[in-house]
Amino acid sequence: MTPDPINLDDIAEIELFILRRMREFTLGDHASVFKGSGFNFVGVRDWEPGDRMASIDWAQSSLTNFSPMITREFEQDSNAAIVAVADASASTRCGIDGDLIATAIARAVAAAGLSALFFQDRFGLVTFDDRFEQVAAVRPRIGRSHLLYCLDRYRQPVADASRVGTRDVVVAIESQVRKAALVPVISDFLLPDAPRILAELSKLNAVHDVFLLMADARFAYDLPGVSDGWVEVFDVESGRARVLSRRELGRLAERVGAWQDEVVRMAKDVDLDVVRVGLDRWEMETALVEFASERRLRKM
Repeated sequence: MTPDPINLDDIAEIELFILRRMREFTLGDHASVFKGSGFNFVGVRDWEPGDRMASIDWAQSSLTNFSPMITREFEQDSNAAIVAVADASASTRCGIDGDLIATAIARAVAAAGLSALFFQDRFGLVTFDDRFEQVAAVRPRIGRSHLLYCLDRYRQPVADASRVGTRDVVVAIESQVRKAALVPVISDFLLPDAPRILAELSKLNAVHDVFLLMADARFAYDLPGVSDGWVEVFDVESGRARVLSRRELGRLAERVGAWQDEVVRMAKDVDLDVVRVGLDRWEMETALVEFASERRLRKM
């Protein structure tokens, strides 16, 4: 059984840490995070889990025989929206000694969401697979319960997601926000087509504030030594098997680190900032809070 990448006790500790650190950046007088005259009606859509009962348009729902129910959608002007784009590919559910790559990604999603919660900014989530296609999407909203719902959607493995009508992640992001947003892309970036994906994100960066949060995946490939001269390994995403020598197996972590270094170089070439995060919670949270605060001040 695959370990759960999300521990609610960890989320509670991250929340306390962020509340303490964020106050350091907001001491003194500062403007309200909300602007505008209030809530604006923007249209209707199909009901989604987490929607309030009060937002259901019963008259429109009766026209569809309540399958699906129709929800009225409102938008409140605020300084920013944050849409976390998280890697939910099958390889992120792998790891060693119970530590998963997905754990580092989930903690980064939680840190970004809790930072948004502190400033009462809207927070949304888009997850993607190894082909950089949408697996799940949650529209940006405000509230702790909404953040927990986003984390629960990330918890759901790719195998359980509907593969009908898949679409590119960039298109999915554009459908979630109508104004410039903060878009952290959280992944180990061990993707077969990383140069193309970085090029697409660079174009998106012209409209939104896109930056990369790279989960250091070397630990998951730092495998114990084996006595056999040849070892068969299996790729959970492609379904293909390959035989490696004992020496090649021992160098996997080194090769993963070298590839991630190359992705950092390619990202800088297309003007995308990169923050590396690992399983060390305190180091990760400190880096994320300081970086998110700097980006938010830039937007204000």
